[in-house]
Amino acid sequence: MINVLPALAGLALLAAVPAGAAQSAPAEAPSPADDSGKPEAPAEAKAGRSDEATRVADWIASSGDNRSLPYVIVDKKAARAYLFSAKGKALSDAPVLIGVALGDEATPGIGTKSLSEIGPAERTTPAGRFLAKFGLAAGNHKVLWVDYATSVALHTIPVGNPKEKRRERMLSKTIEDNRITFGCINVPKVFYNKGVQPLFQKKGGYVYVLPDIKPLEEVFPRLRVQPFLEAAAASS
Repeated sequence: MINVLPALAGLALLAAVPAGAAQSAPAEAPSPADDSGKPEAPAEAKAGRSDEATRVADWIASSGDNRSLPYVIVDKKAARAYLFSAKGKALSDAPVLIGVALGDEATPGIGTKSLSEIGPAERTTPAGRFLAKFGLAAGNHKVLWVDYATSVALHTIPVGNPKEKRRERMLSKTIEDNRITFGCINVPKVFYNKGVQPLFQKKGGYVYVLPDIKPLEEVFPRLRVQPFLEAAAASS
């Protein structure tokens, strides 16, 4: 981890920059979670893994794209995250809260803005493959930085405006109300503390965020060649 502590405009905090991350200011300031960590049984729509998530999971496992590191697949359309070991074993899954706005790219320069400067249309969770590492955010709280340059982190539900009802949104039987964050990915405490944190704390890992709008192959280009690689391996 790079020992750089940049001053953050509009926020009274210091942030530790993960290795290889851009030196920009986080927009969303996580703080301790207020969820119980014991989510009720998810609805049918949330429980099953989508075809897209299954396809990405199969590709990662067969190609070794995770480079022997643990990984999380975030399915934005299903508002759900799936945790895998470094060897590709499915460990757990959980509902997530994601950015308010539909979209697969972050607004340029959003990492330097304060929360009050970020409009609703800019509050997206960008899609892509990210090397995620732990670092410090608001109030000296450790979070998993998915993409430091665009201020996207994976962490538990922050204590904030109770009117947002983030915990209720996470545990609801619908998917539509899971869009509430500025772009960060909120997960339950158990999923974070007993799954993500112990697996990612030493070397980090990968977070694969599936798209809202873009074709899957545009976000993960290697998916295009995977069938040919599998066919070649089968015939050899």
